Amino acid sequence: MKALITGASSGIGMEMAKYLASKNIDLILVARREDRLKALQQELKVNVKIISLDISDVNNDYKLYEMTKNENIDILINNAGFGLFGEFKDTSLDRELEMIDLNIKAVHVLTKLYLNDFIKKDSGYILNVASSAGFLAGPKLSTYYATKNYVLKLSEAIYEELKMSKSNVHISSLCPGPVETEFNDVAHGSFVTKGVSPKYVAKCAIDGMFKKKMVIIPTMKMKLAIFFQRFISTSALLKYIYYYQSAKIDKTK
Repeated sequence: MKALITGASSGIGMEMAKYLASKNIDLILVARREDRLKALQQELKVNVKIISLDISDVNNDYKLYEMTKNENIDILINNAGFGLFGEFKDTSLDRELEMIDLNIKAVHVLTKLYLNDFIKKDSGYILNVASSAGFLAGPKLSTYYATKNYVLKLSEAIYEELKMSKSNVHISSLCPGPVETEFNDVAHGSFVTKGVSPKYVAKCAIDGMFKKKMVIIPTMKMKLAIFFQRFISTSALLKYIYYYQSAKIDKTK
């Protein structure tokens, strides 16, 4: 088997690469930071191709597909993404549009292109990295939450389409809570509660994908939180999230 992973130079993406390599699955690793990709390539004991590319540029999404469409890929993992803390009126519009390009457009384009190839051969897995944020609206992290809602709902809809057509292609969404990655540094904030390790999340994600789960939530704490939120009014949830996010924001940025 062969897997393509975006955002593979750190965090969950890097740990997914390691876990898949432990299962003797060859890899195509995509990220902007070539030096980190090369270091990871040297560490893994399978065939690894690295591609240094900024997929927030939609033209590079098509370029990536053209570069890899004949590689006989079995697994697509759309992991690349980032967030940005702050009130919507204050955050950088340019940065938010870049986030939309990466978190939404890249996921949409790559899912569409590789999905059609998978359908033609009637096999393959797609794992889209969403977030527990995908179930909510997120004051002070508004654009990020909105992008992850998009990823989750798009993936769920595709899941049902594949199921109804009796396809052997499967799509899953990963929806973790806080994870100890570089997310905080990029987003200019910090988690109030301690995040789980990216290694643990990566294993849960890959195992869940192979079990053909629609939504993968790595921890029981987050599963319970998502379950019980349905019993809380939207206004109460929004107020809670507003104050929860306020405690995260890096005042030094």
